[in-house]
Amino acid sequence: MKLHQLRYLAAVAQSGLNITAAAHKLHTSQPGVSKQIKLLEEAQSIRDLSTELRDEGKGSLSIGTTHTQARYVLPNVIRQFRERYPQVRLNLHQGTSEQIAEMVAGDRIDCAIATGSEALFAELTLLPCYRWYRTVIVPRGHALANGARLSLKALAAYPLITYTFSFTGPSSLHEAFAKAALTPNIAITARDADVIQTYVRLGLGVGIVAHMAVDEDDPDLAGVDASHLFAAHTTWIGFRRGTLLRKYMYDFAHLLAPHLDRRLIERAHRAASADEVAKLFADIALPLR
Repeated sequence: MKLHQLRYLAAVAQSGLNITAAAHKLHTSQPGVSKQIKLLEEAQSIRDLSTELRDEGKGSLSIGTTHTQARYVLPNVIRQFRERYPQVRLNLHQGTSEQIAEMVAGDRIDCAIATGSEALFAELTLLPCYRWYRTVIVPRGHALANGARLSLKALAAYPLITYTFSFTGPSSLHEAFAKAALTPNIAITARDADVIQTYVRLGLGVGIVAHMAVDEDDPDLAGVDASHLFAAHTTWIGFRRGTLLRKYMYDFAHLLAPHLDRRLIERAHRAASADEVAKLFADIALPLR
C-alpha cells in the first residue's frame, strides 16, 4: 500500500468521481489513476497501511537504481539503514534509466536513484546527492598506464568498452570526443561495471567506468584518471511528487547524502518546479563519491 494511492482517491473525490479530471489534476494518465483506485479496493492493503502508520519502524522500501549504485555506493548505506530499521523490508530493483522510469510508471518502486536522464522522471522530485567522474581501466602494464596525463587523442586510438548509452539524449562521452574533432571506437557497451572489467581483462579494449567502480588493489587492472576529459555527473534520489514520505525514507536519503536533512527534503518535495528545487541546492557543494 502506497500513501500516494490515497492522494489519487482524494483527487477523484474532489473531481466529482471523474477519473479523467482527476488524472489531469494529478498530471498523470487516466489508466494510472484507475489502477491505483483498483488497488485501494483491496481491504488488506488498507489494513497494511494502517499498521505502517502506527509503527514508523515497520514497512517496506522499494528502490529502483542502476547496477553501479547498487554494487558500489549503496552497500554501506543499506547496512546502516538495516541497523536503524531492522523491520523495514528493502527491495532493490536494478536497471537502466529507461527501465527505472518504467518502474516508476508502473508504481513498482517508492524511490529512484540514478544519474542524468532527468526528463524521464517528471513525476519525481529529484534531489541531488553527489557527483562522480569517469576513470579509464586498462590491464596493468598497458601503454595508457604509464603515468602520463591521459588525452582523448590517445584514448581514441583504442577500442572502448563502456556503459550502455541512454536513448533519451546525447552521450556526454560522445560529446567530449566530438568537441575534440575525434570519433571514439566504441567496441562493446554493457550495463554493469563488473562486465566491463571482465572484457577489459580479456584484452578486448579499454574500459571507461565510474570512478567508484575501480578497485585500486585489483591485481589485473589499473585505473587512469579521466576526470579532466569528461564532465562530472550528478547522482540524484527521486521521490514521487506529492506523496507523504515515511520517516525511514528521509533517513535513507540522509544516509545516502548527509546534506539531505528532513527539512531540506520537505522543502524540495513541496517545490512547484524543478527550477525551484535547483535553487534550494544552488549553494550546496556536492561531494565526490
